[in-house]
Amino acid sequence: MSKLLYELKDVVKEFQGPTETVRVLDNVNLTVDGGESLAIMGSSGSGKTTLLHILGTLDTASSGDIHFAGMNINDMNSEKRAEVRNRGIGFVFQFHHLLPEFTTLENVALPAMMAGISQSKASEMAREALGLVGLENRMDYRVTTLSGGERQRVAIARAILLKPKVLLADEPTGNLDEKTGKMVGDMLSSLNEELGMTLIIVTHNIELAGLMNRQFELRSGELYAQN
Repeated sequence: MSKLLYELKDVVKEFQGPTETVRVLDNVNLTVDGGESLAIMGSSGSGKTTLLHILGTLDTASSGDIHFAGMNINDMNSEKRAEVRNRGIGFVFQFHHLLPEFTTLENVALPAMMAGISQSKASEMAREALGLVGLENRMDYRVTTLSGGERQRVAIARAILLKPKVLLADEPTGNLDEKTGKMVGDMLSSLNEELGMTLIIVTHNIELAGLMNRQFELRSGELYAQN
């Protein structure tokens, strides 16, 4: 059996509105094993992205316990959360957030260089990651010359560069046409299987969600498993 990667117990997230406190997540409980893939669905404003940000240490819960790889991340200070995030968690967003002045290779290599890895080693790692997403022939291209689907694949390569324990994807096909979105979804599913990297996706795309091992829906702040 795969080792437990995430364990969430009674996780609550509240925001203070103009006149009242709004509870976005209401006693969410979830366990995720290493190597699993799962989709989190729900209507706009249901808290999907908030939950993903908490899983990725980009945000903190108001209460509850969140264990990642055996560590309680809700008890960590911001510096420790950043360390866990940089080394153990990869992110893919709807908008790729690539640096237009850099080449494909330079964009992908950047996280390794920021982690103190030498430029030559970072470039080697970036070539390997780009090979995994089928962009070996686009390494020296400016990202501004790439198609939308190619840019998202570059973002995926960047996210998996440091071989994180988990890849968190927020609407990764939301800005792509149907054909390109299917290709990106298939690629994410394949990387999950090939690398054994846990994959958690927030999406409105039912077909993409169907590629995952498990599907969940957030309704009124509560998380429900789908059959």
